[in-house]
Amino acid sequence: MSIRIDTDLTYIQSKLNISDAKMEIYKDKTVEEILEAEAAAGNQAAIQLAADMFSDVSLLIELFQLADPQNKLTIMKEMTSSQLEKLVPMLETDDLVQGLQFFTQDSLLDLLKDIPKEELLKAVFEMFSETQVVELMPEKELDKLLTSYDMDKEMLLENLKSIPEMYLQQILESVTGQEAEGNQAELVLQIGQLGDLDYKNAIMNLEPTQKRELTFMLTNQENKYYEKFSTDAYTHMIAVERDKEELIKSMSVIKPEYLQRMINELPKDLLSIVTTQIDTEKFADSLINKFPELLAKFIVQ
Repeated sequence: MSIRIDTDLTYIQSKLNISDAKMEIYKDKTVEEILEAEAAAGNQAAIQLAADMFSDVSLLIELFQLADPQNKLTIMKEMTSSQLEKLVPMLETDDLVQGLQFFTQDSLLDLLKDIPKEELLKAVFEMFSETQVVELMPEKELDKLLTSYDMDKEMLLENLKSIPEMYLQQILESVTGQEAEGNQAELVLQIGQLGDLDYKNAIMNLEPTQKRELTFMLTNQENKYYEKFSTDAYTHMIAVERDKEELIKSMSVIKPEYLQRMINELPKDLLSIVTTQIDTEKFADSLINKFPELLAKFIVQ
């Protein structure tokens, strides 16, 4: 397959001080053939250019007009997937986020499942307030958090004192079968003295609205509790409540290393397009120092 890229022959002509008449002779020649012919004719500038081509970033940018994304793409299409992946860390965060547009929303949600929960939460709270998260969280997730071994029981009981007496009486009576009496503090004390199973059942029997209020008080005091909700609960919430554009916008707060992993999941043809956004100098430097064999292929064609 022939590799074609728009080299700036005007630049070569100027750099090597070649006449218009001779350039007409060279019009069908490759860069390498022009340099060889001029070097054989004793043109010292051609000898120097041939040497600099594999070391001078500015020269390479001018020679192959690398500021043109289309020229970058021509080169990138000839790179392997592993070579392209080496370029991805050089992309800016905005470029990585833009590249996420090539994924479907379902694919993006699947990718979110593979990153640390703390990174997922950063994106979640770009889309939802803490109140909204608790309101939209399935009740079974609230039950799991409130009755888990990771929950600070003393903290929970302290916050339970903010729940109206009638609801405390209800949950206490639901597990004891006896009429409950006392003020909020006394009722909470009785709840705290229940056996482990009865205590958990009592908490799960709390009226849903009050259960969400209790959960919000706890998560507001200890943000780490948001990590206890399942990843699936969060991704489902996003799928139902937010569109793809809102999701992608929120993902800009995720650490670049995780965005890079996502971009590397793209098919090679799309990965090539995304990497054309790489800084031109960084790209030229990579061609010289990381992929000289690839650069050579373009020079000889």
